[in-house]
Amino acid sequence: MIRTAVFDIGETLIRDDRYWASWAEWLDVSRHTLSALVGAVVAQGHDNAEALRRIRPGIDIAAEYAAREAAGRGEHLDETDLYEDVRPALARLRALGVRVVVAGNQSTRAGVLLRALDLPADHLAMSEDWGCAKPSPEFFAKVREVADALPAETLYVGDHPANDLYPARAAGLRTAHLRRGPLGHLWADDPAVAAADWRVDSLFDVVDLVERS
Repeated sequence: MIRTAVFDIGETLIRDDRYWASWAEWLDVSRHTLSALVGAVVAQGHDNAEALRRIRPGIDIAAEYAAREAAGRGEHLDETDLYEDVRPALARLRALGVRVVVAGNQSTRAGVLLRALDLPADHLAMSEDWGCAKPSPEFFAKVREVADALPAETLYVGDHPANDLYPARAAGLRTAHLRRGPLGHLWADDPAVAAADWRVDSLFDVVDLVERS
C-alpha cells in the first residue's frame, strides 16, 4: 500500500519554460539556444546549470541569480506554471488518505513561491533549505524523514532517472517514472527506466496506481 506520494517539482508539477526563458533573456541569447543546450548537457550527464556555463564561461551563477533578483527579474511562479493535472490529482490523493509531499532541487525563493500557490500538499521541501540536493543519499534520507511512512509505502514520482528514480530506489522507496517534459520523454523508452516500479504519463495515472496498491 502506498501511504505517501512524494513529487519532484520541475517538469513534474511545474513547467520549466518560464525559468529557462528568463535566464535566456538575462544572458541575451535566444530561448531556443538555451533550451537546446540544457537538453544537450543533461543528456551528457551534466547538471542543467552547465548550460549557463557554456553560454558564459566563468559565470558565477549565485551572483547572477542575486543580480536578477535585485533587478526585479528573479524567479516567478503562478498558476499558469502548473501542469493542469496537479491540483486535481494531488487533491484526490489527499482525499484517499495519502500523505502528499513535494520535494525537489529548488531554491528557497522557489519554495516561497510554491507555498504561495497553496497546493494540496502536506509538506513542501526545497533542496536549498535542506542543504543537500538530488541525487545525493542525504536528500533521499530527508525524504524518508518527511514521508512519515515506511520506505516501501512511499512513492517518489519524477521525470529524471539519475536524479529521481535510481537514488529513490536505492533509498528503498517505490518509484514512478513520469513521461513529461524533455527529460521524461528522452528516457521514456530507455531500458534503464524499467527499474522504476511504474511508468506513468500523468499524475492521474499516479492516482490510479495508488488506488490499486
